[in-house]
Amino acid sequence: MTRKLKEARDKTKTSENQVLDVLIVGTGFAGLCMGIRLKQAGIDSFVILEQANEVGGTWRDNRYPGAACDVQSHLYSFSFERNPNWSKMYAVQSEILEYLNRCTDKYGLRSHIHFNSSASSAVFDERLGIWNVTAGDGRSYKTKSVVNGSGGLSRPALPEIPGLKKFKGKMFHSARWDHSYDFKNKTVAVIGTGASAIQIVPAIQPMVKKLNLFQRTAPWIIAKPDRKISGVERWLFRIFPPAQWLFRFAIYWILEFRVIGFTIHPKLMKVFEVFAKAYIQRRVQDPILRKKITPNFTIGCKRVLLSNDYYGALQKQNVTVITNGILEIRENVIVTKDGIEHPVDALILATGFQAAESMAPFVVKGLGGLDLNEVWKNGAEAYLGTTVSGFPNLYLIVGPNTGLGHSSIVLMIESQVNYAMQCILSLRKKGLKFINVLKEVQDQYNKNIQTRLEKSIWNTGGCVSWYRTTTGKNTTLWPGFTFEFRLKTKSVNLSHYEIVKFEDSVESIGLVSRIVVLVLGIFR
Repeated sequence: MTRKLKEARDKTKTSENQVLDVLIVGTGFAGLCMGIRLKQAGIDSFVILEQANEVGGTWRDNRYPGAACDVQSHLYSFSFERNPNWSKMYAVQSEILEYLNRCTDKYGLRSHIHFNSSASSAVFDERLGIWNVTAGDGRSYKTKSVVNGSGGLSRPALPEIPGLKKFKGKMFHSARWDHSYDFKNKTVAVIGTGASAIQIVPAIQPMVKKLNLFQRTAPWIIAKPDRKISGVERWLFRIFPPAQWLFRFAIYWILEFRVIGFTIHPKLMKVFEVFAKAYIQRRVQDPILRKKITPNFTIGCKRVLLSNDYYGALQKQNVTVITNGILEIRENVIVTKDGIEHPVDALILATGFQAAESMAPFVVKGLGGLDLNEVWKNGAEAYLGTTVSGFPNLYLIVGPNTGLGHSSIVLMIESQVNYAMQCILSLRKKGLKFINVLKEVQDQYNKNIQTRLEKSIWNTGGCVSWYRTTTGKNTTLWPGFTFEFRLKTKSVNLSHYEIVKFEDSVESIGLVSRIVVLVLGIFR
């Protein structure tokens, strides 16, 4: 064995035996934000596990043609790292990924990231107050706190269609796009009409011979007020940062007021729906197609989508919208419930992610071997979407009921990271073994959340969405203003937690024992 190899192995061994302050999972907005805040607080004892070979989370995985954000760039970014150089009002995937890479390097996070290393289990040792985390690559870590920043849109959802695995053509999920596949002269099927599909269809329509779009539920779509940000605007933002702050501030409040229709007075959405129907009327000439793509539920019940070219693409000669449900999939054919066979060369699954049916992204076991999946079997719950009773020193970023239907999720991420940071700093400053949110506090918080959600458009709008579990429980969305959540997470109330200190008595006994041994040695 060479000396360098031995030194490398010894170093790895030492790092595995080291007790970290924090272990973070994921390098999307959530994981990177947590890492940045730790660095700013002077905490360098942390590791970030990333299952892929580069940072970016959702914006690394979703590289499909046409991928872009549906929240304005200047708000869909960190408040402490504003980017004056966004090229468009709504940034495309590559520009957001570039931004995240720039943040990674600027704040010195790359040396903390272990790439190609996914968390496979986290088990809490109550005696020591330490999480034992095992990674998929076999490495193990000991850490005082775990922060899960893998988010709710990290696990693709595959449709349960008979025969799906028998398909012999090319098949991939939108979040696992195969850029090597040539669509030219191919008949392509897209299953799904959600946020990714309305971007994919216009992007690939000019490439393919024929495109069959299989629609189960028509989405509400409104015009996307997108435009290029001029060079003059970008120059102004660079030389006079307050101008960019004001621009972001204006965007924030324009979006924030939309929550009134979603959760406070859902009947207002019927007014908004009139404008959405008028948009369909203007953009779609064929009355048969227009009927197919007009939703049968109240706008806002499912995610409201933004697009300027989706309806146009649906009216091209090589595109067919199929609304009869899929009966089965055969080797190269999709059979609909009316018995018609639709031959296809490639199948794109634009079927979203596992969100409402929240399961732990890896095995998580807390006090007394408590399994997080078992705790969440009736729907995920957390206190402030961040801490879970029975799982001390575990923090979820973009946890249950922190999603938004009206604004930027980055706002919620920053609030949760701030809360988790305060918990972590309390452990360090007060010398605590662990803190565990009280079950009654968590239960009351979630009871209030569900009460507020009962009258929301998401629960009363007459649709089936990924916001809710199969039993109808909304485990995904926050039913209020983002500033309200910011205020709730501004400070940690330790009275809401069981606080466990290291046993002072044990430490004292150990000290006394060492003194006795020393004295006996002197007088022996």
